[in-house]
Amino acid sequence: MKNRWLLGVLVLALLPGLARADLKAALAERDLGRRSKLALDNASAAMKEARAAFEKGETDRVKSAVEELQESVDLAYDSLKSTGKDPRKSPKWFKQAEIHTRDLLKKVETLQYDLNFQDRPMLEKAKARVQQVHDELLTGLMEGKKK
Repeated sequence: MKNRWLLGVLVLALLPGLARADLKAALAERDLGRRSKLALDNASAAMKEARAAFEKGETDRVKSAVEELQESVDLAYDSLKSTGKDPRKSPKWFKQAEIHTRDLLKKVETLQYDLNFQDRPMLEKAKARVQQVHDELLTGLMEGKKK
């Protein structure tokens, strides 16, 4: 009984590291909606890594984490476009992605304001891309009937 409890505690301690999505795992997913979700989960993990690297003063790690974030957002959006579905008729994955990109955009902006003035431009490209993807997802969801 004591061993099972110890094993349970060990599994719970390791779970956050195992739960972190990986871009390779996202690429391996066949369902495009799930691939999009995994890619956005990876983008969130990259954002957390960028924040942690910033707090430690490791600018190179911040830059690589931001690049991974941008790649993840691009993969998520490309996966959703590849489904061929109309966001108005099948909004499940599109709405989740729109909400997730909105949250990522807020986090990127916050990190950008926290960075030194000289380091802020490194986030501009990623911020612009996340904003563009968010806007396109939102437009797809809110667009009226096509004429």
